[in-house]
Amino acid sequence: MSDDRVLMGIDIGTSGSKGVLVTLDGEVLAEQTTAHDFDLPRPGWAEHDADAVWWHDFCLISRALLRQVSLKPGQLAGVGCSAIAPTMLPLDEQYRPLRPSILYGIDTRAAAEIDELTGQLGQERIYEITGQFLTSQSVGPKVLWFKRHEPELYGRTRKIVTAATYLVYRLTGRFVVDNYVAPYFTPFFNVQELRWEPELVEPICPLEWLPETAWSTEAAGVVTRQAAAETGLPEGLPVAVGTADAAAEAISAGAIDPGDMMVMYGTTMFLIQALDTYRRHPSLWASVYCVPGQAALAAGMSTSGALIQWFRDEFAQHELELERQTGASAYQQLSQQAAATPAGSAGLITLPYFSGERTPINDPHARGLIMGLTLTHRRAHLYRSCLEGIAYGLRHNIETMASVGAMPKRLVAVGGGAQDALWLQICSDVTGMPQDVPERTLGAAYGDAYLAGYATGIFHDSQPLKQQWVKLAKVIEPDAQTASVYAELYEIYHRLYRQTREEMHRLAERFG
Repeated sequence: MSDDRVLMGIDIGTSGSKGVLVTLDGEVLAEQTTAHDFDLPRPGWAEHDADAVWWHDFCLISRALLRQVSLKPGQLAGVGCSAIAPTMLPLDEQYRPLRPSILYGIDTRAAAEIDELTGQLGQERIYEITGQFLTSQSVGPKVLWFKRHEPELYGRTRKIVTAATYLVYRLTGRFVVDNYVAPYFTPFFNVQELRWEPELVEPICPLEWLPETAWSTEAAGVVTRQAAAETGLPEGLPVAVGTADAAAEAISAGAIDPGDMMVMYGTTMFLIQALDTYRRHPSLWASVYCVPGQAALAAGMSTSGALIQWFRDEFAQHELELERQTGASAYQQLSQQAAATPAGSAGLITLPYFSGERTPINDPHARGLIMGLTLTHRRAHLYRSCLEGIAYGLRHNIETMASVGAMPKRLVAVGGGAQDALWLQICSDVTGMPQDVPERTLGAAYGDAYLAGYATGIFHDSQPLKQQWVKLAKVIEPDAQTASVYAELYEIYHRLYRQTREEMHRLAERFG
């Protein structure tokens, strides 16, 4: 394209945020990242301050990108944003946050409310209307928890939003959530009719507290004067409706054709498979996709990158010090050590449920387990076993998708963990599936920029994305010999949770 217009995308993640400026043919003109923390005030709780993290990062990144590139008036054509989802943020009558946002499935505080609502409404009724069961990923039980445990704040509430909705509100003054994220407000959203279900919403909160719904490819509005002053964006700039970070990341990697599945190696592991037909499984998350006419089947593990980070922080002080002195990544050092150990970690199996687990077991009371330890094991075995445990969880989710006729045809690896060659190879060996690795894993912000092109009418289909924006660097092929080792161990992994679940729950009840 000779058109010199550019698009901006900004993503707010669990542990960091990123933005890009991109030309219409996919060339990245500028990138900007910033790190932030998420709060863990109690076991099973995970929170963000919406203004100090979400809006702060958006404004910081927007201004930094615009400083890097000298743009002509009108050259910036649109902006798109994504963020962690689904989060639960209550706003007061002036639409200011009343408390820190309650994060997605890694926050498991509403376990009692999940059980209560499931008992009141019935699993089958919830599933029939929403396409999902209630899990720690669901917003509805968290709203009920908020109503019950913080009644004074609940009484001052006027809106319940998720992260991207809050960003778009700050930019445009409009409250809107995309059709991909809305089903995760379970049990509030009718996924077949793409609307809120009043009889399921109103026993928990007023219907008017929820945002409008729209497609991710639509425009939500334009940048207001106040937002322009805070972000540096031009007043009147079109703003896309936005979506979840995981969906935007799938778009960024070109996982858009039916059968394509994104494997996001992030703080958590998230899987999205694009489908041409709506399919659902009670242990997974069924939704529509970002583009009208497509469905999606998604899954998520609670602690993938978070488990690896925990291991590094607790057991790799030498490597962290070497990283500070030389710049050599502590993760790479651990990975090199683990690569020298045999597949199967000399008989170790890790259940990676260190913050409960999402799909397919959907058990907030699950706990982590390292099985098979002997005095011959070393730290490298433990680290490799953590990587393998996450890979077993990936296989478990893929097999669950396949059971409803949604076996993925292609895996596309994205996220920070996709830089770890050993982790990728282990996942391909355990699943028996190749993984495409894009040349540049720019992340959700890149997908946000493409969605901004949709929202402004520049793009009308996925052809520029597949032909110009996304280029593959390599394909990770499974090793047949190693796969046979993992096949045996996977069966033990599969049984281990069932055999220890009762004791896990007792520990969770006693210690939180």
